[in-house]
Amino acid sequence: MSKHIHSFNPNDPKVAKIADDVLRPVGFNSRFHAWMGFLSIILVACLYAYYIQLKEGLIVTGLRDYVSWGMYIANFVFFVATSLVGMLVTAVLGLIGYEWQKPIARIAELIAVAFAAIAGLVIVMDMGRPERLANVFIHGRVQSPILWDVTVVTTYLVISLLLYLLPLIPDLAISKGRLKNPPQWMYKLYDVFSFNWTHHPEQFNILFKAVRILMILVIPTAFAIHTVTSWLFAVTPRSGWDSTILGPYFLSGAFVAGSAALIIAMFFFRNSYKLKDYIRLSHFDKMGKLLNLTALVYFYFNINEYLVPAYKMKTADAIHLNELFTGHYAALFWTAQILGLIIPMILLLLPKMRKPLPITIIAVFVLLGSWFKRYVIVIPTMAHPYLPQQEVPVEWIVYKPTLIESAVTLGALVLAVMIISVLAKLFPVIPIWEVAEQKEEESK
Repeated sequence: MSKHIHSFNPNDPKVAKIADDVLRPVGFNSRFHAWMGFLSIILVACLYAYYIQLKEGLIVTGLRDYVSWGMYIANFVFFVATSLVGMLVTAVLGLIGYEWQKPIARIAELIAVAFAAIAGLVIVMDMGRPERLANVFIHGRVQSPILWDVTVVTTYLVISLLLYLLPLIPDLAISKGRLKNPPQWMYKLYDVFSFNWTHHPEQFNILFKAVRILMILVIPTAFAIHTVTSWLFAVTPRSGWDSTILGPYFLSGAFVAGSAALIIAMFFFRNSYKLKDYIRLSHFDKMGKLLNLTALVYFYFNINEYLVPAYKMKTADAIHLNELFTGHYAALFWTAQILGLIIPMILLLLPKMRKPLPITIIAVFVLLGSWFKRYVIVIPTMAHPYLPQQEVPVEWIVYKPTLIESAVTLGALVLAVMIISVLAKLFPVIPIWEVAEQKEEESK
């Protein structure tokens, strides 16, 4: 976003061409209805699973006295992590001045809004008595990291939503006269949320200042999300969580997961929405380099996370590391490390692997590996407490997610995909005025 726009003509042929291309997929056609119908069927089944959990209690899950945090909390950490891509692409790259991120920034914010919203919902899924959620706000204590976590996640969601909506205002003003046979409610929505925008330079200057303030605010908020989330783990003396680097470890992992999710979304929108002129090969190449950079930082913290306790090798640390490296969780651990991190890092060094299809396949493995990694961060540590495990049922010691638990977890992902799908058909996924401005600057 340029600091000053002296003039902007929405009727310029170049702007009109961009608007027509970007608005072509906007609208709810039969394919969209079929897609949403498919997702709705899955969601109904998942909601029924949650109804059973609500009725019977958490006993229908694999959660017990020893492993009281399971797949739900792993899912929460994963959703929070992936949502940070909005901050990384929009704020960090935007403030540094990388202009190439403009066409994909809105897609990054889409992911940020959807995943941050569902992250809060996942916490409710983990509660046996969700009606008591209000007590966190009514009786919350400043000393509790849980109160901090709820606060920063909510704040990040609000800022991300504003970063998504504010740059939309000029686009809605451009688009409301160009939509082909829109339903009346959709035209009215565009008219209301364009706020009588007239493309006056002073309006753009106000918009720039507002967005810049939000970009500055979202960075410490995003850092707070993952440091506070890591504190929820690190304030306990459990082996596997008792670490001073858990904050940057979580944060760097979040950048990896978010970058992978953005690459997958870029590939989908580029092909399904026919946006190859705007989401170009160079964007995949640069996102590949960014993913590799964040993966390298994350790899360092992975080494640090396991090398330090392995060097000291306290009794509890030895049990935990043996379970990860050669024991019950070894398959998940090494899958996450090798297929989800090390091999992608090597492949992304090759330029041909940063082409759209290869890098998307790599990103799928990275994203799956990121989820597995959150699973092995949460469960093995809880499965090996300091308390003696004597005269208790086996199912209290060995955690296995139940079908109900898996269905509720799937429901969270389906909801996130539904939010992204609706917003991507309701509003343009490529910023019209920013891309037009970028092309104008490139032509000078």
